[in-house]
Amino acid sequence: MAERSGPSRILPCILVGLGAFLLAIAILIPTYTVGKLEKTPLDLEVTTVATGTGSVLNSAALLGGKAQVDTNVPIVAQRYVTTQDPSDADIITVEAGQTVRRTDKQGDTGLLTATLDRVTLDRVSSMPTNDPVGTVQTSSDQPAEEVSRDGLQYKFPFNTEQKSYPYFDLNARATKDIDFVEETEINGLKVYHFQQTIDPVDLSKVVNSPTNKLSLPADTWGVPGGATPITMTRWYTNVRDLWVEPKTGVVVKGQEQLHQYYGRNKDAVDVEVLKVTLPFDEATIEYQVQQARDGMDKLSLFGRTVPIVAGVLGVIALIAGIFLGLRGGKGGTPARAAHGGTNQNPSGQGSPEPAPGEHDWTSDDTQVIPRPDLRKD
Repeated sequence: MAERSGPSRILPCILVGLGAFLLAIAILIPTYTVGKLEKTPLDLEVTTVATGTGSVLNSAALLGGKAQVDTNVPIVAQRYVTTQDPSDADIITVEAGQTVRRTDKQGDTGLLTATLDRVTLDRVSSMPTNDPVGTVQTSSDQPAEEVSRDGLQYKFPFNTEQKSYPYFDLNARATKDIDFVEETEINGLKVYHFQQTIDPVDLSKVVNSPTNKLSLPADTWGVPGGATPITMTRWYTNVRDLWVEPKTGVVVKGQEQLHQYYGRNKDAVDVEVLKVTLPFDEATIEYQVQQARDGMDKLSLFGRTVPIVAGVLGVIALIAGIFLGLRGGKGGTPARAAHGGTNQNPSGQGSPEPAPGEHDWTSDDTQVIPRPDLRKD
């Protein structure tokens, strides 16, 4: 007797195929999609603001013949980062406009420093490619200067580790390790705290600017010597603290203890130029925390949630398909034969149909065979 091969066989096949497909998705998504997501976005547009109160050299008074340092000055540092060309699937070029100004003075009189930095980075490691070589511009009337670099700057790599990383200091134009300090939390978010210390740097050897080495009378500097010219070098130091969300590499909080001063040597602070601690303000921290959380959610969705759901549904579909397939094979319904089925009468009791070539002698339409007449006339 033949078995039915209609819809009862199609559904198990569909379920088995669907289960296999979902299991394949569960395996491929973490290895393929997550790798695509672990790249710096190409639509960067980030503003960070840091504020503090410190000491600032009054440049107008210095030019007037006396070194005057203003104290308790409100200072704000602002950085605006955007994406520029060339940028593609592997690299991203960022441009960062950075200013430090005293807010108790208006316009250019309050501007202390201004820098336009441009660098091309690897979108995964966040390390500079130097192809093209980055540039730094510190004055609007001077062309940008090419500056190669070999350290992190604006972002840490994905899956940041608890170790030291090379970090490029823009003011010193040099790379020095930034060291892991501790694991802590900011606004409920786990972060890694890193710290970098920049020892005194002679800025006259970094940037060819007349303000980085000055010869003025000792009286102007406020040191002994009367009218004797004294040459002062501008020195720079910094203690940089960064708090990084490790999965995305987003810098959630930053702080710099900036110190610039004029001195006859690196150990002599003769005249303060700028001394201030500048941490990110709360609005910036909250924004950076949200950026990190958004990145973490995307990575978690495609790296964990979707594969788990797809895997569970795939297993269920596969088991259901196999179960229905086996059940259908055991419980098949006999099909009616073309010749010789069951001929039931209305009472439900049937008698077998005759095989081909045989005659049903129980049938009512009995054939009468004529007999020859043997009588003689």
